[in-house]
Amino acid sequence: MLKLLLAATLAAPPVATVTQLTLPPPTGPDRVGTVTLHLVDRSRPDPWVASERVRELMVQIWYPARTVRGYPRADWVSPGLAARINPPGSGFALPVTHGHVGAPPRPGRHPVVVYSPGFGLERTGSTALVEDLASHGYVVVTIDHTHDASFVEFPDGRVATGAIPPPAGPDEEAELFERILDVRVTDTTFVLDRLRTTGLARHLDLSRVGMFGVSLGGATAAETMRRDRRVRAGADLDGTFFGPVLRTGLDRPFLMMGADYEGDEQDDTWTAFWGRLRGPRHWVQLDDARHLSFTDFQVLLPQTGAPPEEITPIVGSINGPRSVAVQRAYLRAFFDRHLRHRPGRLLDGPSARYPEMRFLP
Repeated sequence: MLKLLLAATLAAPPVATVTQLTLPPPTGPDRVGTVTLHLVDRSRPDPWVASERVRELMVQIWYPARTVRGYPRADWVSPGLAARINPPGSGFALPVTHGHVGAPPRPGRHPVVVYSPGFGLERTGSTALVEDLASHGYVVVTIDHTHDASFVEFPDGRVATGAIPPPAGPDEEAELFERILDVRVTDTTFVLDRLRTTGLARHLDLSRVGMFGVSLGGATAAETMRRDRRVRAGADLDGTFFGPVLRTGLDRPFLMMGADYEGDEQDDTWTAFWGRLRGPRHWVQLDDARHLSFTDFQVLLPQTGAPPEEITPIVGSINGPRSVAVQRAYLRAFFDRHLRHRPGRLLDGPSARYPEMRFLP
């Protein structure tokens, strides 16, 4: 994802004024705190770089805060990444999030939602969705899958880059992505294990865990649910299903939220997976959306001034802020119903308030 924004900034001529890119504010009653964690799994070497004898991950936790006074807002990406993707003279300033670094959490135990980004993308990929869930009382844990993400910056300033080798052919591609999925699921279960040891542990209700992801992150959510019953509900935002879970299905609540595809563009794995879901299931499609509509690019790319013919194929023609608002509403309704036992009435059928969201099949 950051590579795309880098391309947009490099394409812009140097200018004297700077355009501040922004994310839509969260809609919930809670202010948002955030912390980052450097986690080290000493039980396994890094699967992509043989010289790295432990698996290192960066994780960010977003949570409802008791107060944010005196706590600075977090940047969208870390300083090392910002320097790589937003060179001087680009004419753009990267977003500042609505999360406040180190703010004290609101008392109580809150349901937990894990987020996994798409292949090659960073944990910041869908910050607009993540922040909104936190503002409505969820703790959201976002994961950087090291060497799968384009860039991951560690606290000592090291920046790990993508290191997954390209497949030699179609057969090797399928095998490679099965391995990538396996690594991602192992990352996720490790993070869930470690949450009990963090400073926020007493504010986490780990009996109510959900997970969602975009693209490959959605497949990661599904396969993690298959392997780890701690994850009670999951959502895939426009990701192809594959791996063992496509054959076995799931017996717990699952949301499939897709872009606007017709005819040959339809993903056959969605129909197959839908037939293997044995728990509560929901399939919705966002009109005029495309694959990256479910990332922050939906709102950031139009702000760069990139021509519509360049960005419409990847983020669609739907208005960016409106797209985010619709996604937020349905994602929250899903987790409210299946983690909090609230009505989540938006899941019952088409809504006059959100006519852009169609129910399938």
